[in-house]
Amino acid sequence: MIPATEKKTRTRWFIVFMLFLVTALNYADRATLSIAGSDMSNQLGLDSVMMGYVFSAFAWSYVAGQIPGGWLLDRFGSKKVYFWSIFLWSVFTLLQGFIGFFGTAGTAVMVLFGLRFLVGLSEAPSFPANSRIVASWFPSHERGTAAATFNSAQYFATVLFAPIMGYITYQFGWEYVFYFMGVVGIIVAFCWLKAIHSPKNHPRINQAELDYIESGGALINMDQNEGNEKKEKKGENWNNIKKLLSNKMLLGIYLGQYCITTLTYFFLTWFPVYLVQERGMTILEVGFIASLPAICGFLGGILGGMFSDFLLRKGFSLTIARKTPIVIGMVLSMSLVAANYVDAQWIVIFVMALAFFGKGFGALGWAVVSDTSPKEMSGVSGGLFNTFGNIAGITTPIIIGYIIGTTGSFNGALIFVGANALVAIFSYLFLVGEIKRVDLKA
Repeated sequence: MIPATEKKTRTRWFIVFMLFLVTALNYADRATLSIAGSDMSNQLGLDSVMMGYVFSAFAWSYVAGQIPGGWLLDRFGSKKVYFWSIFLWSVFTLLQGFIGFFGTAGTAVMVLFGLRFLVGLSEAPSFPANSRIVASWFPSHERGTAAATFNSAQYFATVLFAPIMGYITYQFGWEYVFYFMGVVGIIVAFCWLKAIHSPKNHPRINQAELDYIESGGALINMDQNEGNEKKEKKGENWNNIKKLLSNKMLLGIYLGQYCITTLTYFFLTWFPVYLVQERGMTILEVGFIASLPAICGFLGGILGGMFSDFLLRKGFSLTIARKTPIVIGMVLSMSLVAANYVDAQWIVIFVMALAFFGKGFGALGWAVVSDTSPKEMSGVSGGLFNTFGNIAGITTPIIIGYIIGTTGSFNGALIFVGANALVAIFSYLFLVGEIKRVDLKA
């Protein structure tokens, strides 16, 4: 029972603010290449197909690192693993600014591919860590809002950093984008180390808040032995992994996340190039204009999570509360196909803003992961989810690169992205079924 005289603290919302901050940095570092890409490709002599492969370098290692990253989280705890993740991806981002010093274009491209590969590998534990932290800090009826908040940082990253990176590229050159983002990330890594603790170890939480989140289903003991080298090894049981991979609900969630992530990687990689090449905008204009749809995506992300938790509080089932915003959001995101049939730039931006809003509104996959992951291996479960989702980071840039290279326009690319939103709808409606936590002992 929470004592009547003790008012609970709100430390959990500071935790989600920190998740929001590092996730914004995470996506900004992924997007550095898309902002600097036009000037860089001109200097290095890359065509659209080669740019597609360079864009995809991040995702190859990001996908490969998901399950190992999840195991590291379950083994050593979220705080320590996340610190090294932020620090290393920031160092590798900074080093990308030096590729212009390599004499030949071929060597520069190989080094760029390698550094992007290392950024992806370093970022692999980040979203499974976000999911673990939300599951340990938030009761179920606040989890949708918390997960949507950190997930919406991907749009805020564009709102905040795209104009900054566009200005830096225009004023100083593309190299300085990587220098700037790398230094910012290293600073944030040490702030994280100082600010983050597990619920039972946080100096700013009181017993009232601890009782409140625990009674609401928060897994507060998840990292209770964090930092202990003798901690029981979790997530290594391959039979349990096979159980996750044979679960129809989870397979539907994985497919849906792949399709939703296809939209993410279009906006993250090819969207700025689309505005420059297809719509004739300058890189300085792109830096500011690209932030307008991102603002809508940010608002959609927050509202989608709040709407889902509102449905829960009104007595709707977890299944309805999570699926409804996802389906609505994907329907709205399909509107981007309309950009193929209009010429006015303001209409194109409006259509993309609506699609971005819908993508944000429906991006509740990480809330669903927090709701469904077995408590024994939440890191690995989040890693599996992110593995399937981010395969789209490999396929999307390459497929779109080939579509543009073959047809000479982005029309087919927009249809491809819209079709993925439709598949996500069918996946959640007909494959996922009831949303509930997986019990490995059942």
